[in-house]
Amino acid sequence: MVSGGDELLVFTDDEPVATVPALPEWHILIVDDEPDVHAATKIALRGLELEGRSLTFSHAYSAAEALTLLQQHAHFAIALIDVVMETEDAGLQLVRTIRDTLKNSMLRIILRTGQPGYAPEIETIRQYDINDYKTKTELTRVRLFTSVTIAIRSYAQLQQLESSRQGLEQILLASRELGKPAGLKLFAAGLVTQLCALLKVKEECLVCAAMQHTQATPFILAAAGSYTPWMGLPLQQLPDVTIREKLTQTLVQRQHQFEQGITVYFQGANEQALAAFVDVASPLDEVSRRLLAVFCQNISIAFENLQLYLSINELAFFDSAVQLPNRHAFIASLNQRKADDNVVALIDLDNFSYINNVLDDSFGDQVLQAVASRLTELFHDIACVARVGGDLFALHGSAVSVSEARIASVFAEPFVTAQGEPLRLAATTGLIKLEDTQQQGIQILKNVGIALKQAKYFSRGQAQWYEAAFAEAARERMTLLSRLRTAFSAERLHLNFQPFINLASGDIVGAECLLRWKTEDGHFVPPDKFIPLAEKSGLMVALGEWVLRSALRWRASLKGVVPEHFRVAINVSQTQFNEPDFVAKVLQTMAEHHLTGQQIEVELTESIAVGNIKLIAERINQLRAQQISVAIDDFGTGYSSLSLLQQLKFDRLKIDRAFVSGEQSGSESLGIVKTILALAQHLQVCTIAEGIESASQQQLLASLGCEEGQGYYFSKPLDENAFYQFITAARVNQNGH
Repeated sequence: MVSGGDELLVFTDDEPVATVPALPEWHILIVDDEPDVHAATKIALRGLELEGRSLTFSHAYSAAEALTLLQQHAHFAIALIDVVMETEDAGLQLVRTIRDTLKNSMLRIILRTGQPGYAPEIETIRQYDINDYKTKTELTRVRLFTSVTIAIRSYAQLQQLESSRQGLEQILLASRELGKPAGLKLFAAGLVTQLCALLKVKEECLVCAAMQHTQATPFILAAAGSYTPWMGLPLQQLPDVTIREKLTQTLVQRQHQFEQGITVYFQGANEQALAAFVDVASPLDEVSRRLLAVFCQNISIAFENLQLYLSINELAFFDSAVQLPNRHAFIASLNQRKADDNVVALIDLDNFSYINNVLDDSFGDQVLQAVASRLTELFHDIACVARVGGDLFALHGSAVSVSEARIASVFAEPFVTAQGEPLRLAATTGLIKLEDTQQQGIQILKNVGIALKQAKYFSRGQAQWYEAAFAEAARERMTLLSRLRTAFSAERLHLNFQPFINLASGDIVGAECLLRWKTEDGHFVPPDKFIPLAEKSGLMVALGEWVLRSALRWRASLKGVVPEHFRVAINVSQTQFNEPDFVAKVLQTMAEHHLTGQQIEVELTESIAVGNIKLIAERINQLRAQQISVAIDDFGTGYSSLSLLQQLKFDRLKIDRAFVSGEQSGSESLGIVKTILALAQHLQVCTIAEGIESASQQQLLASLGCEEGQGYYFSKPLDENAFYQFITAARVNQNGH
């Protein structure tokens, strides 16, 4: 009796005995109308093993029965067929059907007959690939062994060749399918399908990815069958220890493993790799291993191509500077939007270029990254967020998610820079609500861009919703700009000249050149329509240079006709004036036409004051050093300030027509005119009044101390011929006095 729970013996589990899976049997079909032949054949071949595989038999007692079995099963290796059965040539007809109708070229055929007179001809044996022909009397057990052995070996070779052919076809198919541009997940899912198809097993497979670098944590990228729940798991968290270790070893050792299932390795670029485990019960034969090696090589190439595609795709569709989709990606997203993603917003950071200029590009990048981060934080779950331009961000989503209030909240709090300093930003937003679900992304972006431009013109720092009228106006502007470019190239632009008159003496002392555009149909396009377009389109510099050359050529043509001090005044835009070589070009053109500085005047608008004052003052001084006078045009309507007049040394102030003959002219305007004249006298600069339309206006301005004037009272703008006639007539009148 055992006491105290002490056990005398401890039984352990039996050690598991390793079993080698049996190879499949060779299937033999016996076709004969004599049952004794069936029995004798089985006895003769009993116990025979070929290539490590035993034989199994199926029986048919007529050609018709045999045909039925062959149609139902394609696994027969050999058919032992009697020539004479229900008919004298039933066996031969069965052979023809096997080869011609069933297209079965793999089956090895041994013909037997008890009636030698019905033997097939040599040509028939060749045509239908008959392995052997024996009479039943000469087919002894040894000879039957020999015939079957030769036939089995022939069938095995054909089977290997066919397996190789099918495998190569499968590899080519896999290469084509997996070589198509796709995402990494789709590639891995396709790899599972193609790998299992090559190995002729059901999809019990998983693919593990080691991406970016060898220190990254590998994870399950694709899985099929019972492994599907493991999708997305880190490799170290796989519940099956064996599979986990096999995948780990394959990735570390970078080689295939063929024990306890199959684990194969796919090398990618930049130390990225894939490993796939397939649950295969039977070991692979040599042919299958070679095919698998070729498959893995081809798929590794496809994997590298995929990585290249993804890298190019990232460059084409991703903005790495702010970690957001770019313009191309945003347009693609718009084209695939859902019906309720019906609001698109375009957000432009106000004064961002100023931040870049005052600080530096790296600081500007930090600002963009901070804005991108906050946009992503507020919108990533409810809208598509992208950077579509320098400081231009875009959103699209539902009307609830993409709203003015939510966008405003992005800029409600200061942004924190890398230096820890808070930075407040403002933004202008254009929005559009989409009604047409078929409208293309590129057109949507254009329309919301129109709304943004409208907002920047009229409500900077706020939001503006798109209206169809905006698009129509934009199209008109683009059409007009296109026509302007054509007119400029075709030399359909010309200059008119409006004279400057000394108000005290009535002498013609100069003229302002004015750009005019006459269309092919004889209509004039007002300057206030096409000049702003030229300014914004970059055409103004080229136009300005043409005006400069034409005006100085005209002035040179007046030598001997007008006094030496007669000056031509040229309107210069801020864009043209900011060109680095502006002064040099003026001086060069002046020299080409043999003019002196006192014969030229440059007119600048007060908007010039928004630029770099130091640089502007330097260029004005360079002009004045050559005796070229500089005038402020439309004085009193723009950025007028005493500070401006003190910093920039002008020669002449042009009093705007609004104070002389405009709708608002009157006693109040007269007071402004008096102030301007007093200011000019204090600064010791000349004055000229625009828009004089009557003798009383001339007399009043002269009495107040204004030196010069221009306006329709004296003359409208004239072309070259008309201006020459105007000068001639004035000279005649003067001489007549």
